[in-house]
Amino acid sequence: MKAMKEETTEMKQIHDDKDLICSLCKRCDNIPEKYGEKITLQQHNLTVHYFCLLMSSGICQRGEEDEDVHGFLVDDIKKEIRRSSRLRCMKCKKVGASVGCSIKSCRQMVHMPCGLEQEFIFQFTDLFPSFCKKHAPSQSCVSSPSLPLSCSVCLEPIDPVLSYNVLKCPACHGSWFHRNCVQHYAHSAAMFFFKCTLCNNKDQFQQEMLRMGIYIPERDAAWELEENAYEDLLQVYQHCDAVKCHSHKGRKYSSQSGYFEIVRCKLCGSRGTHRKCSNLKLYESDWICADCKAAVEGKKSVPLPNHVESPLAVRQERKRLFKNISDLHSSLISKRQCVPATSPEVLMDLAHQISQQQSTEVLVEDDDGVMEAALRVLRVLRQSDFNPCCTLSVKFSQDKHSNNIRNQRRFLRRLVSKLQMAEIFEGPDGSKNLALNSKALRDDLYFEVGSLLALSLVHGGPPVGFFSPALYHSLFNYPTNYRPTLQDLGDTAFAHKIRQIAEAKSMKELRMAMQSASQYLEAAGCWRKIRELPEKDMLVEDVLNFYLIIRLQLPLQRFREGLRTLGLFEQVQMCTEAFHSVFCGPVERLTAKSVMELFTVRFSEEKEQQEKENTTIHFWKKYLHECEEGQCAAPLEDLLTFTTATDLAPSIGFHPTPSISFFSSPDPSCAFPQSHWDANHLFLPIQPSYELFKKHLDYTVCQFSVMQGI
Repeated sequence: MKAMKEETTEMKQIHDDKDLICSLCKRCDNIPEKYGEKITLQQHNLTVHYFCLLMSSGICQRGEEDEDVHGFLVDDIKKEIRRSSRLRCMKCKKVGASVGCSIKSCRQMVHMPCGLEQEFIFQFTDLFPSFCKKHAPSQSCVSSPSLPLSCSVCLEPIDPVLSYNVLKCPACHGSWFHRNCVQHYAHSAAMFFFKCTLCNNKDQFQQEMLRMGIYIPERDAAWELEENAYEDLLQVYQHCDAVKCHSHKGRKYSSQSGYFEIVRCKLCGSRGTHRKCSNLKLYESDWICADCKAAVEGKKSVPLPNHVESPLAVRQERKRLFKNISDLHSSLISKRQCVPATSPEVLMDLAHQISQQQSTEVLVEDDDGVMEAALRVLRVLRQSDFNPCCTLSVKFSQDKHSNNIRNQRRFLRRLVSKLQMAEIFEGPDGSKNLALNSKALRDDLYFEVGSLLALSLVHGGPPVGFFSPALYHSLFNYPTNYRPTLQDLGDTAFAHKIRQIAEAKSMKELRMAMQSASQYLEAAGCWRKIRELPEKDMLVEDVLNFYLIIRLQLPLQRFREGLRTLGLFEQVQMCTEAFHSVFCGPVERLTAKSVMELFTVRFSEEKEQQEKENTTIHFWKKYLHECEEGQCAAPLEDLLTFTTATDLAPSIGFHPTPSISFFSSPDPSCAFPQSHWDANHLFLPIQPSYELFKKHLDYTVCQFSVMQGI
């Protein structure tokens, strides 16, 4: 009996005592929707918030769900407390910061409650990552909101500007929420009932809210868990609502039968009358109250519902749903994994999806057929089981030498160049915006070009490099405070007319400029009377917003869907700053320094040989500088193509890393450089003089360029 009693006292207990302090965040708050339930293990003198455990960077769930604190073992919790005791919170400057930003290069550390105050986003799904304000995911607005707007939960006015505290539904784009309101709603409705209050979308809405840091409990709704919550439903309505009640025992009296039995409205059931009070005959049981009669006035009959789903069926459906999502907690076992910080790391992570066992053949008749070949392949894949994870097997019809690495890089390099000239883009080279093209919309070309760009980046293609800042902002909402400028319009007739409005020095010039652009202003809904010269700035801003964003909502939506291929769009949204240089130009030109940094040098082990190789590396560096200055027969781009089969470093980076090794020849006059594309490897001959080294390297690269048609 004693052993049994001791075992009982060792069991964990959940307390509401406000004096108990969380061992991780050092706070005593007990707010389940913000910090999770506060759990105390009495035997170990340990109290923690559940969310503080979930988000801690140095702990994982190694036990079963019913062990210690939902599978987090006591020993592991104590180790995490010791680890965090050496880390200082960036917010309160106190030690004990157990939560870190999941971006590898970011050093932001906070207590979990401090993180909420610092606008950290905690994702309660998958690996349970945390993101600081700088690296947090964001939403993008694909349509111009109609004013005035209110929060769809509290119905208070809301400023329709996406931020940490303002979220919107990804499905209908019409419902906006305060973060605190939607979190309270999620905590109450839970996973079974949590959905958009406007469009009732559940799957897409829940995924987006999880991505933006909203916690959705894995349980039934709060109102379903209240004891005797539906007790009133078991009682029938017992009250006579007639204008004059004839019952001497009162309006609530109902006999078993006869004139003083209360008959309820057959439509709503929430109104009643004694038969005597409404002049009903003894056999009559069908009665309609005045409210329902007014609602159905003019109709011959009011059909009753043929089928009402039973409460048992509803509960069985809930159990089935909970069974399907029961493995969500198991992801805690390996929940700690850093999110890549740079664009090459992100793309390399996405490239792990590509199967080396399956391939898609791409036959290109000539370089002019690159775009057509790519679109043809994409359309074939989209018709049935679209699988962008297949390796691209590229063949050029006029190419006698078949090397898939070289052909793939050549194909992707020229594909991106062709896409820049596609009819869905407009504007100057290196700063393209989407153009509104009805034929392209009908042919779904926006989606296809977006898919091709995503495929190119993940399969090892070059940087896109031709998006304008306005287009990148419209797609990914970065920078968040970016506003379209006149430079984003390029050199068009429309841009010229808007510039005249912006540069007007007097009201007379402004009226003339507006009259000249009247057709454009009317189409944009911006034709209005201007009374003062400073009002022109707001007019220009409204025109730019319409021309570059509002009128392009459908093309932008389809373009985004295309970029979602292989999961690229979602990853770019998480690392918008890192990917800005990948999508927006200009692409950095090669320099002697950048080429040298690409290569690693493999020296021999013999000291005497190393001296000769060091001399060759000196020749190599000198040659690169002369190439940059235009003193060699071939440019740096041709030299890189000779070594790696591409004149531009892929966005994903080179894999394997380009390298250099050396070889000696009995006759230096016959020793020429060699390359191995599959390994990105360059073999340099050891030459007695720089003149001979340069001569042979010039000859080799130029001959290669002629043969390849560079």
